[in-house]
Amino acid sequence: MIEGKKIIVVMPAYNAEKTLEQTYNEIPFDIVDQVILTDDCSKDETVTTAKKLGINEIIIHDQNKGYGGNQKSCYKRALELGADIVIMLHPDYQYTPKLIHSISYIIANDIYPVVCASRILGKGARKGGMPLIKYIANRFLTLFQNILMNQKLSEYHTGYRAFSAEVLKSVPYELNSDDFIFDNEILAQIFYKGFEIGEVTCPTKYFEEASSINLSRSFIYGLGVIRVSILYRLAKWGLIKSKLFAHA
Repeated sequence: MIEGKKIIVVMPAYNAEKTLEQTYNEIPFDIVDQVILTDDCSKDETVTTAKKLGINEIIIHDQNKGYGGNQKSCYKRALELGADIVIMLHPDYQYTPKLIHSISYIIANDIYPVVCASRILGKGARKGGMPLIKYIANRFLTLFQNILMNQKLSEYHTGYRAFSAEVLKSVPYELNSDDFIFDNEILAQIFYKGFEIGEVTCPTKYFEEASSINLSRSFIYGLGVIRVSILYRLAKWGLIKSKLFAHA
């Protein structure tokens, strides 16, 4: 705990057998109270490895629900267990768990209610091996979103982020897509509700075992980002009603 606040790390997993142990062993358990792993119908020994590591809160999907669907299970369970701070950490070791201290203290001390670990602040993305075409797409999409959403994030596409329980209880993330665009939708919802998002610089690693969507799915994701941004702006202007921003 920090400042009496319970910290839970959630790990949405899919075929993470080869990288799970290395990721888990770097989690700072001096402040982290619990780890939840959600296995999205992996075809390898992810669940067996998780049990060997002593992860006692494992959710196993009997059918693949997708990356967004996996996160929904994680957040729901974390809130049920009384988390005050929820940190999403990919078990593929693309992001370092050593940043959990920094991220957690920002939220625990009420500086920001949401923190994203940015690969773009500094030179972490390209230095860590992000393909040039993905880097360019990241920069274009982020600029587009910042303009339409009147924000100044360095990127909207990192998978390493942390939330206060208040934020997760306030946004209707259950209505979001079960696919990769979930990540983008929840950030749009957070801004729509008036919460601020802080960022910390984060090195990243691209290697064979690290999860990464292919070019065709990246293109679909990019179109989804543009759609979310336009819906956000139109909803802010009061021109449309969207389920993404329901109850806001």
